[in-house]
Amino acid sequence: MIEFLLLAFVFLVAGVFAVSIAFRLRLGSVLGYLIAGILISPLLAVLNFNLDSIQHFAEFGVVMMLFLVGLELEPKLLWSMRLRLLGLGGGQIALTTAAITAIGMALGQPASISLAIGLILSLSSTAVVLQTLNEINLMKSKGGRASFSVLLFQDIAFIPMLALLPLLALPAFQEAAQTTAMSGTGLSLVDGLNGWQKALVSGAAIAAVVLGGSLLTEPLFGFIAASRLRELFTATALLMVIGIALLMLLVGLSPALGTFLAGVVLANSKYSHELESDIAPFKGLLLGLFFMTIGAGINFALLVENLGVIVGLTLGLILLKFLILLALGWLFQLRRGDKWLFALGLAQAGEFGFVLLSFTVANGVIPAAIADQLLLVVAISMLLTPLLFILHEHLIVPRLNAERERQADSFEESNHVIIAGQGRVGGLIHRMLRAAGYSATVIDFSSKQLDIHNRFGMRVNYGDGTRPELLHAAGIANAKLLIIAIDGKKKTTKLAKYVSRTYPSVHIIARARNRDHVYDLYAAGCRDIIRETYDGALRMGRSAYEVLGASEEQAELMKQAFDSMDRKSVVAMAEHYDPNIPSADNDAYVAKVKEYAEMWEKDLEEQMAAILSTEKTGKRDTFGEFG
Repeated sequence: MIEFLLLAFVFLVAGVFAVSIAFRLRLGSVLGYLIAGILISPLLAVLNFNLDSIQHFAEFGVVMMLFLVGLELEPKLLWSMRLRLLGLGGGQIALTTAAITAIGMALGQPASISLAIGLILSLSSTAVVLQTLNEINLMKSKGGRASFSVLLFQDIAFIPMLALLPLLALPAFQEAAQTTAMSGTGLSLVDGLNGWQKALVSGAAIAAVVLGGSLLTEPLFGFIAASRLRELFTATALLMVIGIALLMLLVGLSPALGTFLAGVVLANSKYSHELESDIAPFKGLLLGLFFMTIGAGINFALLVENLGVIVGLTLGLILLKFLILLALGWLFQLRRGDKWLFALGLAQAGEFGFVLLSFTVANGVIPAAIADQLLLVVAISMLLTPLLFILHEHLIVPRLNAERERQADSFEESNHVIIAGQGRVGGLIHRMLRAAGYSATVIDFSSKQLDIHNRFGMRVNYGDGTRPELLHAAGIANAKLLIIAIDGKKKTTKLAKYVSRTYPSVHIIARARNRDHVYDLYAAGCRDIIRETYDGALRMGRSAYEVLGASEEQAELMKQAFDSMDRKSVVAMAEHYDPNIPSADNDAYVAKVKEYAEMWEKDLEEQMAAILSTEKTGKRDTFGEFG
């Protein structure tokens, strides 16, 4: 018992701290878990823990991940993405596999081993890439969407790879292969059967998963949901996943195959979101444990002995996949920035490589000596992935933007109004100004917005409105008004600070995301600050007053009283706010908030009571509030 608790404690401590640090360094959780495993590997060796048994248990996280991938693959979604899935995803796997197979055979490896290595290394890291794209807000870009299509196809292709790879086994390696824990127990429904009988039993098991998921799941979960016990629903979800995995093992198939099929069948079920939320925590923990065991199992002695070979193979793999992806991006007409993001982001090997390498060794497809080297190649390529994104962000993007912005820096006219940002806020302001006969110079960093508005005859200039040289070219020195409607609190504050100090005669109207951002803008010199949800919240509060019995006039007066108090408090508190200290950690600021709040709230309550005591004169039509 104490050994189990000690092992759990070591893994949890390593995972918690390493992943937290990795997130702060923008390395992603997968790399954090790998690093955690590397750090605790000496301790595990000293304590003589059986890492293989832990890894077999942790591999169930991959099974759960495939179940969740299946849950997200609605048939309609797959059909709408068929061209990108088959073109980009299928093309990437086919070309990469063919190239690596040819290289392997040229280096003297048998065709079966070369093909297996090509299939394994063709896969990229879904966990690392998607997480990084979300962190840098490029998931919705064309390059991000193209990357998602390739990763989605790879997740789907992982299943047939599990079925194909055992067919490539060589007898010499198959005899030396280690059997899995389940096969070692002797539990099997297909032992002693000939080929067609095994195929029949396996087909029946798959049919049972598909039909059972289609016909029995809804009544089962409906019955369980009636108990209103959340833990019972979670237990049922785990029961289903574990039961399907067990059935697949008993008939000699991959458990990931069965759970993936079950996920696809249940994708349109009304319980799919509940299933996903219940399974996801277990999947995350087991996957984290799996990646830590991979990190702990890295053979550093082998790395040192073959450092040049392994580093050369890793860099060669990244370069090969980069060139193939770059060509596919060009073929599918990705723009230069999106094409570079697409190619650099997917140039590594992926976490499924760890699973497939263990799988191929166990099935006698690849000898353990080669698999150990490939394991290092996969791990190092994933560790280098953040550097590829940093390369894209700090080297590729600035050069591409500089070329574009040199062309966009020439403005056809100089206006007294400049709008930075032509999104949902800036675009509406622009329309209001145009309707009143005012001309404005609009700058937006989104090429998509540029194309859309120019098609409708609205002049929008491409560029980064926070750049001083671009503002100068736009005529900020002669402008009367700057409206800041860009996304990002830091960029908004930085722009307001620059303009207020460099061009003090320019009136600045800035959009604030929240109350702290109001104070940041106030400290930057901006005095005309609009909170983006403030007016909408006031209108909703006024409607709430009326629903609760106040008349239209009373509700409007109560809204105005609150608005007046809140604006006064913002100005007063801005004097005590320190932008260098989080508001919750600023003791002086917190003390002032408490002091003023008690005084203002008491005064506001008296005003509200006085308003409600006046005679009601009517009630607003509840259907008349739009906007």
